Amino acid sequence: MALIGALVAAVATLPGLGAGTLWDNSETTYGEVAREILTGHDWIVMHLNGDAWFVQPPLYFWIAALCAQVFGITEFALRLPSAVATIGMAAALGYAVARVSGVRAGLFASVVLTTSLMQIVIGRLAIMDALLDAAVALAVLAFFGALTTGSRAAWYAGWAAVALGTLAKGPVAPVVVLLVVGPWWIWQRTAGGRVAGRPALDWLGGLALFAAIVVPWGAALVRSTGFGALAELVGHYTVGRYVGTIENQTGPFWYYVPVLILGFFPWFAFLVPASFAAFRDAEADGEGALRRLALVWSIVPFVFFSLAITKLPNYIALELPGPAMLVALWFDGVVERADRRAALAWSAVVPITLGLLALAVAIFSRANRLTADVAQLRIDLDVLGFVMLAGSLGSFGLLAARRTAWLAPFALGTACVVAISLIALVVEPAVERFKPVPQLATIIDGQLRPGDVIAVQSVSGGNALTFYTRPVVAHLDGPFETPRGPQSDPQRLICAAPRAFVVTKAMWAKPYPTYGRTRQVLAVSNRDVLYLFDGPMCSVPGGAGSSP
Repeated sequence: MALIGALVAAVATLPGLGAGTLWDNSETTYGEVAREILTGHDWIVMHLNGDAWFVQPPLYFWIAALCAQVFGITEFALRLPSAVATIGMAAALGYAVARVSGVRAGLFASVVLTTSLMQIVIGRLAIMDALLDAAVALAVLAFFGALTTGSRAAWYAGWAAVALGTLAKGPVAPVVVLLVVGPWWIWQRTAGGRVAGRPALDWLGGLALFAAIVVPWGAALVRSTGFGALAELVGHYTVGRYVGTIENQTGPFWYYVPVLILGFFPWFAFLVPASFAAFRDAEADGEGALRRLALVWSIVPFVFFSLAITKLPNYIALELPGPAMLVALWFDGVVERADRRAALAWSAVVPITLGLLALAVAIFSRANRLTADVAQLRIDLDVLGFVMLAGSLGSFGLLAARRTAWLAPFALGTACVVAISLIALVVEPAVERFKPVPQLATIIDGQLRPGDVIAVQSVSGGNALTFYTRPVVAHLDGPFETPRGPQSDPQRLICAAPRAFVVTKAMWAKPYPTYGRTRQVLAVSNRDVLYLFDGPMCSVPGGAGSSP
């Protein structure tokens, strides 16, 4: 089941992994940090655009940099760590569920997890979330095995996984593992289930293993930069995310309800009956340890992140193995039952939802008179909708007969894999025309000379410009923005540079000053414009003879 689960995840994540340029903002930011490890030869202090960067721990960037050394600094290399992490998580989940509930349930769990929308997306992006999700899942499953079977190997594997999760995204890894394993342990003991105790020596050994993995980098960082960097990473960007708002990323308490519905698509249709069935079986069966774990994993992190002030959709991916287990165990039970009318009713939710979504898209398209490019993209999306509709109808039909009911999850999972492959190989290249910065960066790279300066002004995509050109890219104040200082003054940069490439908004073309230099429009892409300033240099602000 581990091998089959890994194969399913590989088919869902690897095809077209390197298709298309990196998405701004996160992919280009993290990709650039990984690239600057190789260009700056500093594996301790992370850097972005030439400056020290203390936002995330280093594990993703280390692995991405190693992949880039092998495959080159490409989109495929930078996304490969996420794909490998997803493959490993699918293998671990299939193995753990199969050991407890049988081969079929293990296979269902791997299929459901790796074909849910959010997991597929995260497994194909150059971000560290897939590594965090895999580490947390491995830790929870390892501790579950250790506490139900007494395995020392599983116990220490859990501590190692928690440590790797901490190096991937900080203290959130041990916190989420504790939030899942702790309540499960209490419920397991209360329900009379088996819980293997751990001697004090094992606790000390686990803590020592955790420290041996995490502390060396933290100590090296403090030695290089002082305690301020570690305080910023842990205090501001970890604790601060929970108790305050970071980068205006917030939302109401119910923020994650629609995120979970969409992120667990198309399997969310089965989560409601699966949850009720798991509660029933967990209470009735003193050996329902796996169902208790799945329920706790689905509920407690959801509540925890709902209470946080800063909210991002990908946070909820940490709990997806829980719903995947619930749905897998439910399908496994449905296969054995003679009466599947309730299951058929829930399976009809998927095609109905797809039909309503298609109707909404059609109404929106006609009302807004889409451009030819967007209309073509809509055709691609219609094809994806038909693929998912066919898969959901096939799943419904297979579920209707007892002899073929066990194939129903595979029909829906196959449709998900085909749909995401079409997105990677067809839709992704079509979307490239809507990404202005990589196109403009290609023009800059073709004309760049030694001493030239690159700048971006009030345009989203500054990190993409850095990644697809070179650091350092200056960030300039816009005409209607409050000046931040001399380093962001457009006149100072344009006047002092031998030549300056500036990406700014096309809407500012007429009032945009030349400061007495020659200005050429090299390209316009969507709503952005690329200027080249050259000719005789002018005086910087405050100097004699400053040009208007």
